Amino acid sequence: MPNKNNTTTGTTASDKPEYTITVYTENQIGLLNRIAIIFSRRKINVESLNTSPSEIDSVHRFTIVINETEEVVRKVCRQIEKQVEVLKVYYNNNEEIIWQELALYKVPADIIAAEVKVERLLSQHGAKAVVIRKDYIVFEVAGQREETDNLIKVLEPFGLIEFVRSARVAIIKNSEGFHKKLKEFEYREPGEETIENEYLSHNEEVFSM
Repeated sequence: MPNKNNTTTGTTASDKPEYTITVYTENQIGLLNRIAIIFSRRKINVESLNTSPSEIDSVHRFTIVINETEEVVRKVCRQIEKQVEVLKVYYNNNEEIIWQELALYKVPADIIAAEVKVERLLSQHGAKAVVIRKDYIVFEVAGQREETDNLIKVLEPFGLIEFVRSARVAIIKNSEGFHKKLKEFEYREPGEETIENEYLSHNEEVFSM
């Protein structure tokens, strides 16, 4: 199926596909460390990790990006779900999600003022100024990895001072009724025994395009 967002294919040089793992949890101290250990013990490199509140006050969301086979990803998800505070775990390929990353670029202010070409290039890449000082300007771009990488190449000849990119944030495209199921956890007592994700073995059926 073609990628509607014109992104990369989501594969690495090792031909392992890219998956985004979404973990819904209670907000408990130490959980992040235990989840990280699950990946390190399997020698899986985490490409991106984001934690944030979800639409439910008492539920937090981990968004984890790895390059692995689906079989390995499935096993990792099952192991994560064994953690007492974990409510649900889902995994998806790039075609099944809408995702973005935020990037910041610091460039010399004098070059921006002198080079009309740079201003035009920034506009073409959807960059907007978030900090303007006499010595530098910080631009912000929200997009996918290929888009933020391309702007690095554009700005390097003009004296790019600093660059930083956030972790991935992602929304699952086909998640009808998912919010309602999450609401069920809002009234659960912390530490209550969790039920194994009934959808984990039917990923293609639940999140089919």
